[in-house]
Amino acid sequence: MSLTSIDAVGKPRANESSLAAVPAWAWFGAAAFVLLVIGGNRLLYDADTYWQIEVGQWILDHRAWPHTDIYSFTKAGEPWISTSWLAQVIFATSYNVAGWAGPVWTSALAIAAAFALFVHLLCKWLAPRHAVLIALAAVLMSMGHFLARPHVLVLPVMLAWASGLAAAADARRAPSMMWLPLMVLWANLHGSFVFGVALVGPFALVAMWEAEASARRVLFVRWFAFGLATLAAASLTPYGWNSILAARKILDLGDAMALIPEWQPANFAKPEFFEIAVMVCIGGLLARGLTLSWPRVLLVLGLLFMALSHSRSFEIFALLTPLVVAKPLIAQWRLATIERQTGGWASITALMVTVGVACVVFMAVHPFTFYQKFTPVAAVEALKAQHPRRVLNTAGFGGYLITQQVPVFIDGRAELYGERFVVDTLNAFALKDVDLFLNLLKTNGIDATLLTSNTPAVKLLDRLPGWKRVYADDRAVVHVRTAITAKTESLH
Repeated sequence: MSLTSIDAVGKPRANESSLAAVPAWAWFGAAAFVLLVIGGNRLLYDADTYWQIEVGQWILDHRAWPHTDIYSFTKAGEPWISTSWLAQVIFATSYNVAGWAGPVWTSALAIAAAFALFVHLLCKWLAPRHAVLIALAAVLMSMGHFLARPHVLVLPVMLAWASGLAAAADARRAPSMMWLPLMVLWANLHGSFVFGVALVGPFALVAMWEAEASARRVLFVRWFAFGLATLAAASLTPYGWNSILAARKILDLGDAMALIPEWQPANFAKPEFFEIAVMVCIGGLLARGLTLSWPRVLLVLGLLFMALSHSRSFEIFALLTPLVVAKPLIAQWRLATIERQTGGWASITALMVTVGVACVVFMAVHPFTFYQKFTPVAAVEALKAQHPRRVLNTAGFGGYLITQQVPVFIDGRAELYGERFVVDTLNAFALKDVDLFLNLLKTNGIDATLLTSNTPAVKLLDRLPGWKRVYADDRAVVHVRTAITAKTESLH
């Protein structure tokens, strides 16, 4: 916003830009970016980041897309496609340019852009202070899933796509075909694009339910055409329709999902911010009352069900639910849309430049490092010294082993290994069935293990005839078959 000031003789001076006039969406996004960069090591807190970058590098090196597994010995050569290939290339490129600062900056920019857009959308309905409070709550609900992985790169794309559908539904019309490039981008960034395709149906139902009866037939035809076009756009990937079909492998994981932290359900026995926020929202709705059309009710319940079923859906619920309830909420609660800011681009540019320079300076004096729990450098060096052929590893070490060109037993690609394999492996590590663990060693020809130090199977290996502990620290323990140890010693 430009401010006009008057000098001592009463003549107006030229308009001046003021950072105080920066709109809420801009400063909220900038603040989010700064905080994410300062806490950048927290973004490097997931073992899957290792293999995501490795796959991206493979695509860059070979100028091709993977169609079979090349990283494990248990599933080598079996069909596997990367539905996140573009995000992986972006991460690999950023890593090549700036080391770990690259993925940190890339992820921070995507997350900050998503929440800046979120505030901007809310400010169409609410005063900036209300929009910022809701956005802050959404950040707190979602922050457990802020990681340098492909899903964060699609957050602004997902929000923009959903906002287009919601705006069309609120206006009781069909979305413009101009939104379809967003679906193409989403389909190449992350496999969650299937959710974006599925959103078309519920928003179409909202639009038709709330429209005049005479307009419903035309709306149905237009939304149906948009849905078909969305399916076509979603298939514009290197894998065509197989990208859509690949989502089924995730859904088919069954019991394995309960063993994977990000797929576990919300836990109201030990409520954290998400659970508390849900209860506060329910309490507020009960206290003040909010009437929604049945399609909107079903859509909100569907988003809530996803979030309660799998913690990785927290951010989907936090970002999309306000878009669904905004119009009826404003109309029924008569919330004032005041204090709306319209800052000029000069102010916004000045803010962005300031933030960018500050973050560059911070990066220069603060090297980012990957979470050490998933980086067993010394343990892998000790392992390689034994020259094993087949290593039984904890899934969390799989990403780092892949970067070290060590074929893995298992890693974070649960859809590749399948429900039975994942469940049996994790149960074997936990010694829920000792025979299962012993059989796992035998049938897979395992001659070395790399397990986390707190894995119950470690103590069994310490006592198991034919096995010897060759390395241990507070993160990892390495065991090898004694025959391999003897062979290695004879070489020296």
